[in-house]
Amino acid sequence: MQAAGKVYIEQLIERLIDAHDVPVLRHQGRDITGGEFLGSIFRYARALSAIGISRGKLVALFAPNNPDALAIRYATNLLGAGAIYLPAQVSSQSRFDLLARLNPSLLVLFSETAHLVPSGVTAKTAGVGKHIPGVSIHLDELAATQTSEVLGSSARPEDLGVIISSGGTTGTPKSSWRTFSAYTAMVHTPSNTSRIQLINGPLAYLSQVLVDVTLLGGGIVVLEKHFDAASTLATIEAQRITDLFLVEPQLFEVMDHPDVTRRDLSSLQMLTHIGASAPPTLRRRAWQRLGPVLTHTYGASEIGLVSTLSPAEHDVLHSERFACAGRIRPGVEVRFRRKDGTLASAGDMGIIEVRSHAMAGGYYGNPELEVRTFLDGWYRTSDIGMKDKDGYLYICGREGDLTRDEDNPISLTLIEDVLCQLPSVRFAVAVPERHTELGIVAVVPWPEQTVDLSQCRDAIAGRFGATIADLFLLIQVGRVPLTEQGKPDRGAIVELGRASGKQSTIQQVNC
Repeated sequence: MQAAGKVYIEQLIERLIDAHDVPVLRHQGRDITGGEFLGSIFRYARALSAIGISRGKLVALFAPNNPDALAIRYATNLLGAGAIYLPAQVSSQSRFDLLARLNPSLLVLFSETAHLVPSGVTAKTAGVGKHIPGVSIHLDELAATQTSEVLGSSARPEDLGVIISSGGTTGTPKSSWRTFSAYTAMVHTPSNTSRIQLINGPLAYLSQVLVDVTLLGGGIVVLEKHFDAASTLATIEAQRITDLFLVEPQLFEVMDHPDVTRRDLSSLQMLTHIGASAPPTLRRRAWQRLGPVLTHTYGASEIGLVSTLSPAEHDVLHSERFACAGRIRPGVEVRFRRKDGTLASAGDMGIIEVRSHAMAGGYYGNPELEVRTFLDGWYRTSDIGMKDKDGYLYICGREGDLTRDEDNPISLTLIEDVLCQLPSVRFAVAVPERHTELGIVAVVPWPEQTVDLSQCRDAIAGRFGATIADLFLLIQVGRVPLTEQGKPDRGAIVELGRASGKQSTIQQVNC
């Protein structure tokens, strides 16, 4: 239960006090009790205070998945300062631009992440771990000299609390900010003491929210360095994982891995997937292989979770459910706006707009974008959707991603779904190419097979007509390029398409 009037960090401290001798984290085979973790938070808070961190400041972290990274963020919030886990974007320029926009009071690096700092960054920097060049403040060593006695919270509901990065799949990541009050509403969701949550994705995204939800509910968080399908299945078995979060390409890797039938997955109660295209054909295959544990959600860093399709609602007797994003969550309002600016009627398609108490307040350091997307208490997404008569939400694609047939718009996910029904196709991702009339579809064959791309084109033409089929350049790849978050890397896919040439709409690409 949410303690009345207390922000999330105060609730978390109380929960950790109650769990003094009980494991709350598991990292590299070691259990960490609530008392141990709480002592680390208090020591880091005193160390941060000693170097000038207080209310109104912002601490940015290039953070690995480890207990120190969590403790430093909680310590920052305990002091009433804001915190952000920075995404590890491939582009050094993107990382530089993001840091310039954020202008943090302190940048925290770890041994594993020090290489991510782009040249030219002038922010005050502290390090955790060894062999970090150019760092004079060793935050872990300073924390080790501090007392672990209880430290009161300086956080206020209206203060900047947490900034969450977007995935950056369409450019430089956006950084949506929340007050402590709004972030408390975001993580105030049902959880229980039997929950064992596996976190094997970067903390910069939804993973940090799942950590908070689990710890606030009295569960255990298992931290793994990164995602790998085989190790994920092994960890579920060995650690008796109950809850797992994957973006869709990771889900497809797990469900198609040979170990899925060899590992004991009976502890798994909920596998939540989000964040990329999810063709119904692949969602049905996941349900068949993993059982009734799938939860599909729709949301974004700016708006949190908007809708949920629970395991019980994945019903093979209602096959259309595998194409929807579930029911809108309590406390969340959704409306749909037509291209002409008017609100769509019930059952009609439109741009999705969302309002809730857990919504971000805007984009930190980006007022121009904030003004365009946060309007009169509503957030204007770039997604097109609709709600059916039974209250289920359908996501039809991003604004600008639909085919150019205005009379019969077709989402890229439907194109992917047609291709995923072909026996030789394991996975397909369609992306728009903004500078030409062609979309690009990367098609992945099953192991030791090839895809007949002419057959793929015929399948699209058979379902949607030759005019639609001609809008797409088909390329075969061994693997779909992915972002750090695990989503399809749209930019990399476009580059593969461009490199293949435009002489034909059917190309083979070695990737």
